[in-house]
Amino acid sequence: MAAVCDGPRMASGMQDKQYTPSLLSFFIYNPTFGPREGEEEKKILFYHPIDVEKNEKIRNVGLCEAIVQFTRTFCPTKPAKSLHTQKNRQFFFEPEDNFWIVMVVRNPMIEKPNKDGKPPTTEYQEEEILDTVYGAVVRQCYSMYKLFNGTFGRAMEAGGVELLIQKLEKFFYRYLQTLHLQSCDLLDVFGGISFFPLDKMTYLKIQSFVNRVEESLSLIKYTAFLYNDQLIWSGLEQDDMRILYKYLTTSLFPRHSEPELAGRDSPLRPEVTGNLLHYGRFLTGPTNFKDPEAKFRFPKIFVSTEDGYEELHLIVYKAMSAAACFMINASVELTRAFCEQLDSLVGPQLTLLASDICEQFTINRRIAGPEKEPQFKFIYFNHMNLAEKSTIHMRKTASVSLTSVHPDLMKILGDINCDFARVDEDEEIIVKAMTDYWVVGKKSDQRELYVILNQKNANLIEVNEEVKRLCATQFNNIFFLD
Repeated sequence: MAAVCDGPRMASGMQDKQYTPSLLSFFIYNPTFGPREGEEEKKILFYHPIDVEKNEKIRNVGLCEAIVQFTRTFCPTKPAKSLHTQKNRQFFFEPEDNFWIVMVVRNPMIEKPNKDGKPPTTEYQEEEILDTVYGAVVRQCYSMYKLFNGTFGRAMEAGGVELLIQKLEKFFYRYLQTLHLQSCDLLDVFGGISFFPLDKMTYLKIQSFVNRVEESLSLIKYTAFLYNDQLIWSGLEQDDMRILYKYLTTSLFPRHSEPELAGRDSPLRPEVTGNLLHYGRFLTGPTNFKDPEAKFRFPKIFVSTEDGYEELHLIVYKAMSAAACFMINASVELTRAFCEQLDSLVGPQLTLLASDICEQFTINRRIAGPEKEPQFKFIYFNHMNLAEKSTIHMRKTASVSLTSVHPDLMKILGDINCDFARVDEDEEIIVKAMTDYWVVGKKSDQRELYVILNQKNANLIEVNEEVKRLCATQFNNIFFLD
């Protein structure tokens, strides 16, 4: 991948060039597939970049195999997770027995120009990359593959190594292009879900809508409901919803985002019975199902069940800012008649609901009054329901992470999170950053809260009081241990 030059910085009249982390290679191998000498190439199931010479691939895979085996002698139950070198960092993950995924990331670096026409000096920033963040990215890669293809073992049962190689190439060739490693941060570690805040009445309307649709269209097995890219309702298991949510919000929705028509989100509905506004459309499946040539194929996903997994059609249907995901057993063939029935039933109701939610949201905002720029920014994560909230991220998609704080502060948040992961007890860490900022991390009863305060002359006691005030106003119904 080409290095991304991240805004050259001025230094001593000449420019330093800064390069962000980038993907050097990504490969999947199984050491049991080529155990004899001369058969090493059989171990390699997928290798990116594709144009690497065969012997180099074999050498790189062999080195990873040796590192994993060597580290097993010290801790047989916990194999190596990463290897740090001056120029890069390697991440190892064994998602299924003997199947290894390896990602090699080039460390960020600074090129300093030299006088007298000498080549520039390169300084690698070895400690800038966090193992927890990029380890989570590797696990996400596997989870996303599994969502659309099932396990590696499933492909092996269905068509042996050839089928598995085919599936890996087809999926990862496209998926790796969407990896933007310079945008990865603490939110990738959590892999949480942003929930839309709703009043009880509107929530009940949505629950009633889901029940009505599932009753009228009995083929529907699971439903998920989102508004403004935030989750409101889901019938799936948490871990399945977590990865489906990531796919929807970082891939599917951004591809279909188009400027909503002015005023469309709060249409003035004349009080006339039978007036049914309908702004619904399918985001998956046929773009125009009225086209006689339309093919009624929907993406298939795999979700876990008590005794394995099941394959489902994924229908994503959107009206304005509301989206409903309907999942139907993959053994059922979906027809034009079914899609027309779903469109006529769901379209008007979803349009109405989107309008109601928007109205309610606007009223709540008006009651709350104008938002003042707070003195603090925070990230909150709840391990029990995967709820995530960030006022640090102005925008977080697969390709861009727009944060309102300096990357050095994001790095401190990641370091605090690493400290929390090492112990099971609840704890609090307060850090005074070099730039007049205070960074506070609180871990309490499966919940984590990270606060960044810009209070130049504050002392430790004042910072502690400020965080208590924040907990009282923003998280008044959540119990944080003092």
